[in-house]
Amino acid sequence: MKTGIHPNTSKITITCSCGAEFNVSSTIADTKVEICSSCHPYYTGEQRILKTGAVDKFYARMKKAEALKK
Repeated sequence: MKTGIHPNTSKITITCSCGAEFNVSSTIADTKVEICSSCHPYYTGEQRILKTGAVDKFYARMKKAEALKK
């Protein structure tokens, strides 16, 4: 490798909002992230449904349709 053309790397800590910490080698300083593999629904298998906007309207229509069937 040529000298003087590669960036300096160091060991840093990446901290997630859930509290998980990862030690990696990087050219940037310590950083914080909002979501990681420890708390992301794809990796945990946990399904989160946010009942906002169009989803609320859908559930209201379904509830109304069930009430009419009875």
